[in-house]
Amino acid sequence: MDKIRVSLKTSGVSGVAALNDDRAPRTCAAILEALPCEGPVFHAKWANNEIFTILAPFASDPGRENPTMMPIPGDLLYFYIPSGDFIPAAANPNHRETGSIDLALFYGRENYLMGPMGPMPGNLFASLESGLPELAAESARLWREGFADERLVFERA
Repeated sequence: MDKIRVSLKTSGVSGVAALNDDRAPRTCAAILEALPCEGPVFHAKWANNEIFTILAPFASDPGRENPTMMPIPGDLLYFYIPSGDFIPAAANPNHRETGSIDLALFYGRENYLMGPMGPMPGNLFASLESGLPELAAESARLWREGFADERLVFERA
């Protein structure tokens, strides 16, 4: 089973996640081919306990694989966002035209994936095996104090 490291670059906090190759093979293949990748971190408004980054498309849409609307702590989700769909105002404005990929880490309970355009199921492609308490504490701090200059990094473990 392939593994990836998920890190908050500035704070130096990280964890290792096992890919769900068997349940989301196309999504996992796209992620592995794109690694390493990183982008500015954002904290969710609607989903609750989620940090994420918005990246330029690095693969074609893998379609729905292992979708969920209620991720649990430690879940990593992939969202393909077609051009013209909603992305955070602070994200690269070019992504509105090219489409984008949202890679998200869920660090707490009570998440429900409703966005400004309605339900947003994501492809559950990996789950943390280590580092969740540290990533959760830092994610909560980012929610309280702000996330300027922090980056979310995905790389092979």
